[in-house]
Amino acid sequence: MTYTIGEFSRLINLSIHTLRYYELEELIAPRRLENGRRCYSENDLTWIQFIRRLKDTGMPIKEIQKYAKMRAIGDPTLEGRMELLIQHRQVLHQEIKQLEEHLENLDDKIDYYKNVIVKRQEQN
Repeated sequence: MTYTIGEFSRLINLSIHTLRYYELEELIAPRRLENGRRCYSENDLTWIQFIRRLKDTGMPIKEIQKYAKMRAIGDPTLEGRMELLIQHRQVLHQEIKQLEEHLENLDDKIDYYKNVIVKRQEQN
């Protein structure tokens, strides 16, 4: 199945402007019809969903561009793409560890306040 830019925009809930930006940034390369109009496919849908997941994980656009360029080349870049994802996974693990430390510090402070409040209530 193929989609016009408007249909594709509604389907994936991204603005036409964003799709054009992604194309300008060489993240996507929709096929062009004889009349010059963009034509999106199911493969484009899958690819956009993956781009969104990468963005949701905080991967910078420059890294997504690098991945997209390797993807466009094809199978000879499989190892490079995997390495890029492994590196990003390491970044995510570090961020998760830092967030867990922040959460632990907040929990400690909340426990402190709970104890102080309970002691005050017992004194009254």
